[in-house]
Amino acid sequence: MKFFTKFASTVVLGFSCLGAPQFAAAAGLLVPVDAADQAGLQIKSHDVSVTVENGFAVTEVNQIFLNPSAQDLEANYRFPVPDKAAVSEFTVWIDGQPVVGEVLEKEQARTVYQEEKAAGRDAGLAEKNKHYNFELKVTPVRAGQDTRIRLVYMQPVDIDTGIGRYVYPLEPGETDDAANAFWLEKSVVQERISFDFKLRSSNSVSGIRLPAHPQASISNTDDNNWHASLNNIASSVAQNASEETELSPIDGSQPATAGSLDTDIVVYWRLAANTPASVDLVTHKAADKSTGTFMLTLTPGDDLAPITEGRDWMFVLDMSGSMAHKYATLVDGVQRALGQLSAKDRFRIVRFSNQSEELTNDWIVANEGEVAHWSQKLAATQTQGGTNLYAGMAQGLRALDSDRTSVIVLVTDGEANVGVKEKKKFLELMEKRDVRLFTAMMGNGANRPLLQAMTEVSNGFAVNVSNSDDIVGKLLEFTSKVTHEAMHDIDLKISGVKTRNLTPKVTKTLYRGEQLTVFGHYTGSGKATVTLKAKVSGERKEYKTRFDFPVQDERNPEIERLWAYASIRDMQDMIDYLGDDSEYRSAIVDTAVEYGLVTDHTSMIVISDQQFEARNIERKNRKRRNSETEAAQKRQSQPIQTTRVDQSEPAFNGSRASHTQGSGSIGGELSILLLLYLLGMRRRKV
Repeated sequence: MKFFTKFASTVVLGFSCLGAPQFAAAAGLLVPVDAADQAGLQIKSHDVSVTVENGFAVTEVNQIFLNPSAQDLEANYRFPVPDKAAVSEFTVWIDGQPVVGEVLEKEQARTVYQEEKAAGRDAGLAEKNKHYNFELKVTPVRAGQDTRIRLVYMQPVDIDTGIGRYVYPLEPGETDDAANAFWLEKSVVQERISFDFKLRSSNSVSGIRLPAHPQASISNTDDNNWHASLNNIASSVAQNASEETELSPIDGSQPATAGSLDTDIVVYWRLAANTPASVDLVTHKAADKSTGTFMLTLTPGDDLAPITEGRDWMFVLDMSGSMAHKYATLVDGVQRALGQLSAKDRFRIVRFSNQSEELTNDWIVANEGEVAHWSQKLAATQTQGGTNLYAGMAQGLRALDSDRTSVIVLVTDGEANVGVKEKKKFLELMEKRDVRLFTAMMGNGANRPLLQAMTEVSNGFAVNVSNSDDIVGKLLEFTSKVTHEAMHDIDLKISGVKTRNLTPKVTKTLYRGEQLTVFGHYTGSGKATVTLKAKVSGERKEYKTRFDFPVQDERNPEIERLWAYASIRDMQDMIDYLGDDSEYRSAIVDTAVEYGLVTDHTSMIVISDQQFEARNIERKNRKRRNSETEAAQKRQSQPIQTTRVDQSEPAFNGSRASHTQGSGSIGGELSILLLLYLLGMRRRKV
């Protein structure tokens, strides 16, 4: 089914067009409000190191707490859950030595932590609070002393229409008032905040950009090796924690705040024009193992035709109280979107908070006068109340015209906390209608598992929107989703080599510029045939290639953890749909313990080496982390190796989709923004 127009790119983009960021409560050191020592702890330093290569990113966070008080304290630290991120290491320095945590079932880990705390021994605990955040506890932080921790997480990184994107989340986007009331947030860093980003790409990269941090230092040794860094000494903040120091931007853009962990760090990079479509394979198979793990990424060529027909657009907008700081952005986005509609298009606007209501009450023809009128009406409304997402979606679906091709644009920043809340009910609601759902998930507090699942059921697409994103970056990322045909009814087959445990199990739709990434296990080695079948406007298309799966490959052991986390997400989806199924829960715990992952049902405990031995806790994660660290160091010392495997038998024709060719007629506004984006790309040889 064809269902795109060029307009929807502006819909999504408008929601991310931010000038001076509206900072929410920042991620940082958390001290209970009723603590005996209100002075609490201080964050002495916060250092972040990121490496992106071979289709995944590894993020390492080192933080030092200082306890200036005369009594021992417990440190509580919270940070937002990054998209698709698997925590692989939580290390606490005990008696001057780093001790890597091990994963246990959640209640078991809590019991161990409390017992060690009661005994006065050093301990740390890393837990996941659903989709909201990771919470770290360290006890004791000795009076007058420093405590050092390290956190490492990894996640797959997608390239969309030639643009890569990485987010280091620092804005929690909390929508739970009770949680906010319990914690006293301290995000000021006393001495140093640093961010170091390395990009090692087998494809040529033409530029890199940090839109919310124009003061970043950016350099490259060649088109495949890029480096970006932020490094500020916040000593002036230590003198007065309520004062914030601004770094002078080098290009006149809005500066970020120094000495405070209150702004997401977003990094974009752009592949060179005419980068070929490809099939990429990253594997791990130890010499003594019969089974290997793989990550297979298919990036089709640019052969999806532009679409220009009109349709109906239903805006379903979150107007709850938590949207207050984002309200001007939302209104601006809708106004821009309405202004891009063609004369063939119609629109309606539904708003929801504690209840839902329609602003328009009927389909409105998108002429200039109507657009101006309803834009003003929307701007005059206000935010308040909770988030009855189900009521908003149900009203939007009821109003659709069965004789017209329709798209729902959902914009929300939070949790369904009023009315129907069960994930299963939302999925059943979406399954009743043949309509595409485009979802803008604003901030780090949005319920990504629910919103992404709703979008997948509708064969639509979802986008995470950070306050540090900019209008141009999002425009480049999503333009082609709404101006071109899509591949439907995707069917991927691998033959010749035995594969199993593939995840995700089903991908229904691929949009122009999107990649299809599948994790799995393989047995044996040798030549495999990979076939991708899909429907495009009713026509069946087939893409095929042949390549080798290796006998042995120990360059990327991280792939095992990424496979495990993707599998756990599939099982968690089943629990959300079926209820708390003990079989799936048990499988999640077993997988997470084996591969060292913090999940909804497992946590990572740090105790002294002696106590690990005394409690007979096997050091699986320490062994796995040593293997991953050694492999990463070896990769860094070697030239970048290509992961493409279909050079001799290309699966796709020509280049992959980008924003420099085959984009169709998108309008003058896009051309201007593209120019601004290209001018914003800074490239310096070193």
